[in-house]
Amino acid sequence: MVRPWVEEVTFPVLLDREHLLTELYAISNVPTVVWIDEAGGIVRPNGVAFGTDTFKEFTGVESKPHFDAIRRWARTGELPMSADEARQAVADLSEDEVLARLHFRIAAYARRTGDEDAARRHFARAGELAPFDWTVRRAALPLTGGDPFGQEFFDMYGQWQEAGSPYHGIPAQRA
Repeated sequence: MVRPWVEEVTFPVLLDREHLLTELYAISNVPTVVWIDEAGGIVRPNGVAFGTDTFKEFTGVESKPHFDAIRRWARTGELPMSADEARQAVADLSEDEVLARLHFRIAAYARRTGDEDAARRHFARAGELAPFDWTVRRAALPLTGGDPFGQEFFDMYGQWQEAGSPYHGIPAQRA
């Protein structure tokens, strides 16, 4: 199912059916970027960043400041924060967020094994527990027949904005 999309890709691709990466790095939104150095250390924990300005008008986030910071790191070794700041920058997931991810995993497994009723039930419970976790709510949309770019997404986005745009990670710097 994934192979046709990655056959010509020349960089590593992670297929994470269980969404373990998002749990390990406390990622709750997309796009999220984590800077990892050659030794496998986290230089900058998860935070909002965009690879282009395609959605700048929608998000208010410009890609250039992030790219400039990456260039400084690559060229001069300038870190965006100290190691202590990086360790403290992103809080652990709450109990509800962890439970939501468990429900998401159960739902994904139920869907893969053909139990659509259990899948819908667990996807719904995951969304109730973590209503602003896009790796749970938005990721469930195509798995439950929804459109992750449709009206349901825009409704969720509006609710998220009304709640103050909570983000589990380093927030975006608005343009």
